Order: sequence, then C-alpha cells, then structure tokens
Amino acid sequence: MAPSAYAADPDFRAFLDGLWPEASAAGVSRATFDAALRGVEPDRSLPDLATANQPKVSNEGQAEFTKTAQDYLNRSYLAQLGEKGRALASKHARALKHIEAEIGVDGPALLAVWGRETSFGTYHPPHDAIRALATQAYLGRRKDTFRIELIAAFKMLEMGVPRADMRSSWAGAMGLAQFMPSEYVHHARDMDGDGRADPFRSVGDALGMAAYTLKAKGWVLGQSWGHEVAVPASADCSLEGPTQARPLSAWVNLGFKPLGERSFDPEHGQSEAYLMMPSGAYGPAFLVFENYRVIRRYNTSDLYAVFVGNLTDRIAGGGDFLTPWAPIGAPRTRTTAEVQERLKAAGYEVEKIDGKIGSNTRKIIGAYQKANGLKADCWPSEALLAHLRTTAAR
Repeated sequence: MAPSAYAADPDFRAFLDGLWPEASAAGVSRATFDAALRGVEPDRSLPDLATANQPKVSNEGQAEFTKTAQDYLNRSYLAQLGEKGRALASKHARALKHIEAEIGVDGPALLAVWGRETSFGTYHPPHDAIRALATQAYLGRRKDTFRIELIAAFKMLEMGVPRADMRSSWAGAMGLAQFMPSEYVHHARDMDGDGRADPFRSVGDALGMAAYTLKAKGWVLGQSWGHEVAVPASADCSLEGPTQARPLSAWVNLGFKPLGERSFDPEHGQSEAYLMMPSGAYGPAFLVFENYRVIRRYNTSDLYAVFVGNLTDRIAGGGDFLTPWAPIGAPRTRTTAEVQERLKAAGYEVEKIDGKIGSNTRKIIGAYQKANGLKADCWPSEALLAHLRTTAAR
C-alpha cells in the first residue's frame, strides 16, 4: 500500500502519490519513500501558507520582517553571543583553521552563522522536517521551492540520516547551522574524521558544511562583510540598495566615511559596495561588500545579514554599532503592502507587494519622498501612506 493512503485528506493523498516519480528519479527507494510519508498529515498551523484562513500578505514566523531593526539586532544578545563566540573560536581553533585552509571561508563568519541560527546549539527546532516540508510543498506560498527540498529530504533518509535527527524549523531548516535538505545533499562532509557527516551534533561537520554552502554562494576569503559609515549631508537613504552599487572609491568620493577605529581596506577600493540602511534614516548605515550578499543568499534578509556581519566582527574583536537606533514602531505588514501597492500604481518599480521592508522598498520610498518635497527617511510610515492616499485621490 502506498504511504499516502494513510493520509486522511484525499487531495493531500493525491499530492503525496504524485511525488513518487520525482523521488524515484532522485534515487530514493520505494521503502524509504513509503516509510517517510506513512501517517504524515499537513500541519496547517505553520506560517506562510496560502490558505483561506491566512492573510494574502503575511510575514508571520519571520522575525526578520516582524521586528524592528533595534529589536532584531539586540545589543545585549549580540554581546552575549560575541563573548561566547570568542570562547568557541579558541575551543575550535584547530577545526576552523583547517576549514579556512581547505574551503576558504573565514572562521568568525562560520561561528556567527552558528550563533544566529541556533544560538550555538542551544535552540532545538520543534518540527518534523518531512511533515513541515510536505505541508509547505502542498499549501505554502513557495510550493515549487519546498517540493525540491522535500525530495532532497527523502534523499537524506536514503543516505542514512535518521528521521529522529531531522527536527526542523517551520521551513525545514535543520542542524546546528540550520541547513536546508538540498544543502545537506550537496555539501555535507565528514570534517571531524569519525567516518560520517553529522551536522546535527558535530561542530566540525556543521561548520564545514556551512563553509561549503557559503563558498558555493560566492564567499570571498578575508573580505569584510561591510563597514558602518557616516552618511554625508549631500546624500541620503534613497541611494540604498544593490541596484546602486558602485566601487568603494566612488562612495569615498561622495563623502562617505567609516565610523570608529576601522578604516576602509585599501585593497577594497575598487570592490563593489552598496549602501544598506535597514531602518532607513532611523539607524546605522553600512557600505556592504560581496560577502554581505553571500550571507543574504544563506538567509534572504537584510537584518539577518547585518546580524551575522556584526556578530562576525564581535567574534573577531569588534564591538557594537556606533550610530543609535531611533525608536520606531515594529513594521506593519499591511501598511507596508499598501505603500508598495500605491507606489507601484504611481509608476515606481516595485519588485514585490509582500509587506516586507527590503532595500528596494526603502529606496523607492526615498525617491517618492524627494520627488514630493518630503523628508527622505525611506520608511513606510502611516504618514507616508496618508500622503500616498491623498496624492492618488487628486
């Protein structure tokens, strides 16, 4: 009997049946496939599902989009992780040196990813990965992506990973550094010499796998992720974002200067950098390099990348942000989505109407504010929304 026969929902049962050809083509045996799906039912409590009882635009479950930058980049938490990270850098110095030499990814950055993802292994994901991925592939907003990851999760089982180890986030991320199944299939390695790849318990294996993943995404050994900078009076937040990247030397010519004791690395003069202001005009500004983009490819969020970047600096001996965060309220998904809708209707190139405050949304807000004689703060406030509504009503 096919495993999907155990699912009570006939549509879900048909969906599970339809996975078999892809799983088989990926090298998954029928026995593994049957055992993986036996008794699996969709978990409708998960976030980011495209169901009738969930709003069309929602960032539920994603702290990167529901907290203010000040809350997400919590000073005391970063300091705590930085202190622990420095101790772990000493404890795992030999493994980190080996990983840097063999793979080409900096040790402090790997520790920072581990610290952000599971607080150095103290966080334990609550979900069964197969059920979470099957639910997202069946009901989620990104069905195609999760379908690929579900097939990769079957492959993990076929490779001998115990189902009990596959505890995940709501999006199917697992292990000490929260990898996706496809990343395990491509990048899992035995780095500690015990004969098996175990990024669930082995720090060496987890950091090695994170290193291979970051390297595959373009990591540049020895390059900073970015610098906190002072924005000159002649510039503002409307210059933000990857579409406005230019050589670091061009930013220097515009009057941007590094804050604190760190100076720009002369070798980075012609390296491309772009302006990143995660709270618009209400917090620190950064010029970020290729490794910042790489961190975002690991987890697509500006706040995540700034967190990992700053924690990397702290582990390497750096400290806190020097520019204070202004007290602004938590981002409101519906407000941001309507701002995006109205900006798009006004002719601005909005990439997505998703309620998320990314660099493109902030940049476009800044452009609109400057075009309408408003203060360019690049933030989707209620006041901005009221202005957009008034403008549309004319």
